[in-house]
Amino acid sequence: MRALFFAIPFFIMTTIRTRFAPSPTGYLHIGGARTALFSWAYARKHGGTFILRIEDTDVERSTPEAVQAILDGMNWLNLNYDEGPFYQMRRMPRYKEVIQQMLDAGHAYYCYTTPEELDALREAQRARGEKPRYDGRWRPEPGKVLPTPPEGIQPVVRFKTPISGSTSWNDLVKGQIVFDNSELDDLIVARGDGTPTYNFCVVVDDWDMGITHVIRGDDHVNNTPRQINILKALGATVPQYAHLSMILGDDGTKLSKRHGAVSVMQYDEDGYLPEAVINYLARLGWSHGDEEVFSVEQFCQWFDLDHITPSAAQFNTEKLNWLNNHYLKLTDNERLAEMVRPRLEVRDIKVSDSPALSAICGLYKERVATLNELADAAEVFYIDLHPEAALLDAQLSAEAIPAFGDLMQLFTTVAWDAASIGAAIKEVIGKHGLKMPKLAMPLRVMLTGQTQTPSVDALVALFPREMVLARIEKNLAKKTA
Repeated sequence: MRALFFAIPFFIMTTIRTRFAPSPTGYLHIGGARTALFSWAYARKHGGTFILRIEDTDVERSTPEAVQAILDGMNWLNLNYDEGPFYQMRRMPRYKEVIQQMLDAGHAYYCYTTPEELDALREAQRARGEKPRYDGRWRPEPGKVLPTPPEGIQPVVRFKTPISGSTSWNDLVKGQIVFDNSELDDLIVARGDGTPTYNFCVVVDDWDMGITHVIRGDDHVNNTPRQINILKALGATVPQYAHLSMILGDDGTKLSKRHGAVSVMQYDEDGYLPEAVINYLARLGWSHGDEEVFSVEQFCQWFDLDHITPSAAQFNTEKLNWLNNHYLKLTDNERLAEMVRPRLEVRDIKVSDSPALSAICGLYKERVATLNELADAAEVFYIDLHPEAALLDAQLSAEAIPAFGDLMQLFTTVAWDAASIGAAIKEVIGKHGLKMPKLAMPLRVMLTGQTQTPSVDALVALFPREMVLARIEKNLAKKTA
């Protein structure tokens, strides 16, 4: 795909075209991921085209690592794009071409005001109680005599913003929004070194790429009238806009690093499934009746912009954990094992063939919220376990010790399946007049170091027979020593 191309005439457009355009100055965070999801889903719903654009003109802050983090995050969430990724830095000749066209047409002009002059201007305006803004001193107007351009000053290029009337649009989330043009000063579209500015690049990109719907965060609302005015000056069709409200943290404040994940990929590291994160993001500010759980396919069928709330959405970690547990329970045990294995290996735990990791995942997946918790549960099956002495002392009573001797004898010969193991346990507690917890609880501790596990017969059946006998014998020896 060529990074440079000319504008697509709107009249030949036959499909919805949306875009996700992150700046690679940081990682793909959860708010950006929701914007990408909604843009992607809207294109999918209408059989349209979804474009990925990397807005990397902030050379000082953009990094290859951040670009890769965006691509990794999109890939993990399975938000496949139809065109791109396009990089703004590779489109500089196109931007400069359009700037020259605007200068030639009188829609832009050179401004020689220095940064020091602008600072002084703004300070004086604040002192008078006015809104700080550029005063148009280099703006050409009929009958206006401009100063002589000073030597040694590289001028910026400013867009001639309409000075009367208003700019409005029917926001597909927030409704009608109106800005008085008198509140908008003449935007810089090219810096003194010739590099174009953010708002200008966005306009040219959306025009060239035939974007029909711009879905983005509401922090861009103030940029929208400026972009609309430039599009109109270029004779381009103005896309429809939908501005998504911010996401708040669990505590009701603006979502930030202190609320959890910095990057979408942190959710992968924390043990969440991408389908759970997608399902959760879909419900952050959008709804379809009372539906809480749905597939990606259902989401794309149902998604619309009419049911996006204009008020802020609130992140709820408890609900995300609930959803993740739901998807863990639905996930094939072999796939779970493939995802849990590297989480064990990074802890220097070697996963053996017995017990099968997939079987462990199958037994525990209904009891955990994340893959990391599943790895925690699986870990005890592959390490040299040493239960806490205090815990063992609290659970293993003197009356149960003889029962464990009989249990070991039965475990030596019994068929190694949950039903036979369960029958052996019941036989021993009946013989010794014990209640089930008197034997089951210390047995859990001996095998896993924990008191809370799945049913004890299914748990025991997962371990190799020799390991069960060895762990019981080792812990009995500690108790009777």
